[in-house]
Amino acid sequence: MTLTLIGLSHHIAPVELRERVTLDAPAAAALASSLGDAICLSTCNRTELYFEGVDERQAVTALQELAGEPLDGVLYRLHEDAAALHLFRVASGLDSLVPGEGEILGQVRGAYEAARPGALLDRVFRQALGVGKRVRSETAIGESPASVSSAAGALAAQVFGDLTGRRVLLIGAGRIGELAASNLASRGATIAYIANRTVDTARDLAHRFGGEAVALADIASRLGNVDVVISSTSAPETVVQAGDVPAKRRTPLFFIDIAVPRDLDSAIAKLDGCFLYDIDDLEAVVAETLSGRRSEAARAEQLVAEEAERFRSWRASLDVVPAIASLRARAEEIRTAELAKVEARMSDDERRTLESVTSQILNKLLHLPTIRMKEAAVSADGAAYADAVRHLFGLEEEKKR
Repeated sequence: MTLTLIGLSHHIAPVELRERVTLDAPAAAALASSLGDAICLSTCNRTELYFEGVDERQAVTALQELAGEPLDGVLYRLHEDAAALHLFRVASGLDSLVPGEGEILGQVRGAYEAARPGALLDRVFRQALGVGKRVRSETAIGESPASVSSAAGALAAQVFGDLTGRRVLLIGAGRIGELAASNLASRGATIAYIANRTVDTARDLAHRFGGEAVALADIASRLGNVDVVISSTSAPETVVQAGDVPAKRRTPLFFIDIAVPRDLDSAIAKLDGCFLYDIDDLEAVVAETLSGRRSEAARAEQLVAEEAERFRSWRASLDVVPAIASLRARAEEIRTAELAKVEARMSDDERRTLESVTSQILNKLLHLPTIRMKEAAVSADGAAYADAVRHLFGLEEEKKR
């Protein structure tokens, strides 16, 4: 069993590339299933394939077909302990665009639950979910802004200074849109319009914030009456074109596109009085929030490192555990066979006494070798110890017979 990770993320790949390989949950699950024993984690900031027993070239090809181009210099490949450590950092929010953001843990859980992983992937993902929960409960790394949505609100506040009275058009009424609306409203902004493919969904959210629900087709008619547009749909194509922006409008008009694939036409940035920011532009906001949370990030990294060491020890023990089990099974087989030879000549009390004594002798005799083998498992000598035990006691020969 070899744990392997191949992926790309916001650290190297620009949003125009990431959006081509971003998959919704069903498509990500289908890709993983097509590869074999695999799990696909696809978010706005990363698309990663975790697998065991799959040809790496097959995984690379799958991602390159989505991208429509070679991914040399963009893909990262990690194996075994390094892959596990990366997953633990991802689940803990330490590898996110906004460190400590809360959505990623649910996304990791969703990817895991959508797959049918083998023993190795099942173990590492369950452990990742556990460390993600620990980091959220034992550290304060998730303090504001702890999500892309809240970072978008912070960016809007930086541009306008005071958001009081600023009118907002929110495109997308999903969870990310809801979080963005809450953050902007808490900063004094007015949620004037909420546009969504399903108007009823937009109406429910608009009612909470005192805004008006509109269809996506009506966005252009509302752009002249807002100061801020934040878009976060899951649409596969652009939702707002540069031609939709009216010449007569409130100035400046500030667009934040936190969707991947992007919702807003990049040509909007060329219009006079229009300012367009995408998800990669949020990095500056994130950098300003890091200074006050470095100690919490350090604590979170420590927790992740502890879990990574636990995983490493478990992986190493796989070399010696079968040998220990075989040794104990062989010793018990010999003990049982020898007792059977004299059992007919003993009373019930004598048989129980001899059974207890021989069992204790066996346990005491094997106790120290078992401890030493487990200790060796966490070092480079683990496999050598296991091979030596199999050879000395003829365990492989017994297995063949």
